[in-house]
Amino acid sequence: MNSISGKYMQCLLCRKLFFLILILLSLSSCTTRRHIFKEPIKEEGPDYLFSQLSENELKFTSFSAKFSIDYIHNKKKTEFKGQIRILKDSVIWVSFSPALGIEMARIMITNDSVKFMNRLDNTYFIGDYDFVNQFLETNIDFDILQSFVIGNDFQFYDKTKFRASLDGGQYRLTTMERSKLKKYVKEKEVYPKVFIQTIWLNPETFKISQIMIKEIKKENKKLDAFYSDFQSLENQLFPYKLKFELSAEEQIEVFVNYSRINLNESLNFPFRVPAKFERIH
Repeated sequence: MNSISGKYMQCLLCRKLFFLILILLSLSSCTTRRHIFKEPIKEEGPDYLFSQLSENELKFTSFSAKFSIDYIHNKKKTEFKGQIRILKDSVIWVSFSPALGIEMARIMITNDSVKFMNRLDNTYFIGDYDFVNQFLETNIDFDILQSFVIGNDFQFYDKTKFRASLDGGQYRLTTMERSKLKKYVKEKEVYPKVFIQTIWLNPETFKISQIMIKEIKKENKKLDAFYSDFQSLENQLFPYKLKFELSAEEQIEVFVNYSRINLNESLNFPFRVPAKFERIH
């Protein structure tokens, strides 16, 4: 495979990688601690856990970071580096680079649009979430993507149908059907669902350690996200390491390491398509 075709394959992988990401800890053997953990959910149930989750999630207006990614598919590993910028609830901007550091692809996602620019073959795409959902054969939106890359809960979805329990020293929240709040559903929008969803919370920090979403009609298709290496970030805890496991027809693993994280700074989101680039559909 020549260098151009190799880079082109890397670019295709990085596009799929982002959407897979973007659509897509502690054990206790002490009976006394288990009793302490169990009492709040016995008395107050899921409402207590969601109030604690909300209180301890990352608060920000803007987020930027460098990242490195290991993408493993069919036991073959591909490495990427890049940077990500987020304006909360508005824009997710990602630049992908291979090991040499020269940008090969750029993505910008808003609440109603998806833009992708491929510098290796001088093409670009501008469309909506139908493209993302057809590409992944699923149904996601901006809020779900933002939540996965930050490690927060889905912001604009109901919290009324969850069941609370203990699992391996962690709190577990499970629902069979989580609906988007009606006031955030746009006219003519397909009513999105996160079908089977499970959230695991660290009982001491109430940070999300794992999220699993699974499609009811495709029981063999699920996405697990794991969050670890929590460090202090402006007096908040944030996971510097993420792992995504996609189980479908094929198994895919994605390891993400964040570095140089900054919150609440002024950011720009450049996406100027050169005139010579060809639009693809």
